[in-house]
Amino acid sequence: MTDFLEMDYDKIVENIFTRFPSFQSHGSGAYHPGLANMQAFDTELGHPHRAYRCVHVAGTNGKGSVSSMIASSLAARGFRTGLYTSPHLVDFRERARICDGSGWTMVPREFVAEFCRKWGDEMDRLGLSFFEITTAMAFEWFRSEGVDFAVIETGLGGRLDSTNIITPVLSVITGIGLDHCDILGHTLQDIASEKAGIIKPGVRAVVWGRDEATGPVFENAAKALSETETTPLVFADREITEDLSPILSDMDLRGDYQRINLRTAVCALKCLGIDTRNSYTIQALQHTAARTGLAGRWQIVSNNPLTIMDIGHNPDAMQHNFRQLVRTIREGGYTAIIVYGSVSDKDYKTVLKMFPSGVQVIFTNAPGKRAEPAASLAQAASEVWTGPDAPTTAGICPLVGDAMRLATELAQNLENAGKKPLIYVGGSSYVVAQAMKLRQPTPPENE
Repeated sequence: MTDFLEMDYDKIVENIFTRFPSFQSHGSGAYHPGLANMQAFDTELGHPHRAYRCVHVAGTNGKGSVSSMIASSLAARGFRTGLYTSPHLVDFRERARICDGSGWTMVPREFVAEFCRKWGDEMDRLGLSFFEITTAMAFEWFRSEGVDFAVIETGLGGRLDSTNIITPVLSVITGIGLDHCDILGHTLQDIASEKAGIIKPGVRAVVWGRDEATGPVFENAAKALSETETTPLVFADREITEDLSPILSDMDLRGDYQRINLRTAVCALKCLGIDTRNSYTIQALQHTAARTGLAGRWQIVSNNPLTIMDIGHNPDAMQHNFRQLVRTIREGGYTAIIVYGSVSDKDYKTVLKMFPSGVQVIFTNAPGKRAEPAASLAQAASEVWTGPDAPTTAGICPLVGDAMRLATELAQNLENAGKKPLIYVGGSSYVVAQAMKLRQPTPPENE
């Protein structure tokens, strides 16, 4: 590779973010639907994803967790496994990882720098999006590293997502909810139809479960493809009926919502021919976060005070999280402080109605054009929080760092008063990302 300097990498990454804005920071304006540019760039690269077997994962909620569970389990069975997910929290290299039986590594800075140097002119010529660039980069890195499998998570939707140029050995669709409605549609059926776009002729597809709203959408999608070749469709809630509680109880992914994700992952692994009753697979599932670097899923980042961070942001996800938060408060005798932020295109008004009673809330916003201002969130909350047991606004902090400092002060005050504080940080992956950056400048990495 070309001589590498850390400064070169920093300049190159800054250039990527400046010239090719990400959906993460700019929203729908940075979203490029359609596959033509991605297919053209993939041709220039020589179709790197054809060098290994792919598992393709789409869904509204849970796709990062399911992707990581599958990757951890494949690696535990001796397969060198690539894992491509988004968004990142601390370092954008988190998006591309390789997992082995014991840990994970991110794409090296040197590879990122060399890839951008070599292909920069082509990126400009094609007018690629940030996500198209990172997707192609991951595919090429996986090929250069000789992976056996790559678990590929879609960025947004499925049918027109940049990752949908692959032909996988298995397609997996996790839970469906109302999110990114301005792009994917305003009904569960519309959104399911976009996710169903990753189902391919003759390729088995696993869906998290069958419900009345979305089940027929997936069945019709598979049936339409079967005119040329049989496309088997499996619903995980019907296929996996055994009790998975023994695995779930010892998982390092502690969210109650992981029960659904675990069942989906187990079903996918069985379709891949992996024995899910094998001790290696069970341990891989139980140590998914440690073995893949997955973060921000009901993650306990401190026990003094107890501090939990979770990137769940839409009403479906927040409903699960608040239910678990209420149980944690009740069982542990905690007094809760919530640091909450949202992006403007999320249904935060519905989420605000779900907040547990009696909690103190600090409103904040991460930097970026998509963020809903903290003051605006507080105003919206004041319109729905009424009554003596309603949540109370404890602070309005446009900077996440200030919000976290205030949360720590409030927690100390509670301790001084003889109470047990709990801090929950969530509502936006960007808020969680900022909070995590304050705790550690770079994510841990097995190299």
